[in-house]
Amino acid sequence: MRRDDVAVATLCWLRYPRGDVDPSSFRTALLAVPPSDRDVWCDRVLGLDGIPDDGPELPRGGVPYLPCPVDALLRVVEHAGVAAPDVFVDVGAGIGRATALVHLLTGARAIGLEIQPGLVTAAHELFERMELTTTCTMVEGDAPELGDAIVAGTVFFLYCPFGGARLGRMLDALEAVARRRTIRVACVDLPLPACPWLTPTSRADDLTVYRSNATR
Repeated sequence: MRRDDVAVATLCWLRYPRGDVDPSSFRTALLAVPPSDRDVWCDRVLGLDGIPDDGPELPRGGVPYLPCPVDALLRVVEHAGVAAPDVFVDVGAGIGRATALVHLLTGARAIGLEIQPGLVTAAHELFERMELTTTCTMVEGDAPELGDAIVAGTVFFLYCPFGGARLGRMLDALEAVARRRTIRVACVDLPLPACPWLTPTSRADDLTVYRSNATR
């Protein structure tokens, strides 16, 4: 696809009715864009312009916000088997870019968890702009402490949100969910410590998908 064709495709999607996007149509349009142009295409469709600065609320040892590449999200959707009946939980969601894109690609309800208020505000603005407020939710707070927000999740996405003790607390919170139902955990650029209740099921480049085995 030539760059002028990418621009035309972007313009078409900018005019698409918000809140009524068919996942298969969105995926087809995205895959028609060359991989090198997909991040730009998605940002234009979502009305995003640049990466916002992190605020003072970023915890010590926390990872500064950096959007996950679109092709990595496509691998997450494929290898984790994300589908419309799922509830996708984006841990360290930033401005809600991955949260919105996974919903648009799959139809799954999506929840973002983010500790920085400025990024949460930007995510709410994105969801309102795209008319996704009934299907995409952003919850402000420290992800390991947001048990009430993650209890409905079936697929959890971690793109380098944090490490060390905070990652351990997040895994403890996910294990509590896994005691209720089988979940999948998709990690990009994030090796997990050994967890007896998680089994790796798929690897692709920088992605590892785990499936829980802790239900009782």
